[in-house]
Amino acid sequence: MDGLTIQEAAETTGWSSRMLRYIEREGLIAPSRSSSGYRLYGPEELQRLRTLRELLRDHDMSLGDAGFALRLSREKHLKEAVEAWLEASPSKPDEVPVSDWLRWEQDKHQRLLAEATTPGCR
Repeated sequence: MDGLTIQEAAETTGWSSRMLRYIEREGLIAPSRSSSGYRLYGPEELQRLRTLRELLRDHDMSLGDAGFALRLSREKHLKEAVEAWLEASPSKPDEVPVSDWLRWEQDKHQRLLAEATTPGCR
């Protein structure tokens, strides 16, 4: 065998098997597979797991943060959308009177929430 099984890697690194699968789903590591399909963790993956833990600790990050950072580095349209949102200033739509802006925003949020909770959406 050219690597550790997921259970052995979990014992070695302190990450649980479940977390190792999550880290893989996020694209943060990519263990090789045996001919029978089992994950194999070699020295490269063990190093990535160690340095990932250090990154999270040193920068007060979560795994979700690291996964999102990876997506930002790979998906140009996502990076551009986030940068545009960060740079944008809130502005009242021209057709909405100042006195109605708060209600207009509340109504818009309610519609978005209703869409998100409607069965069959997403």
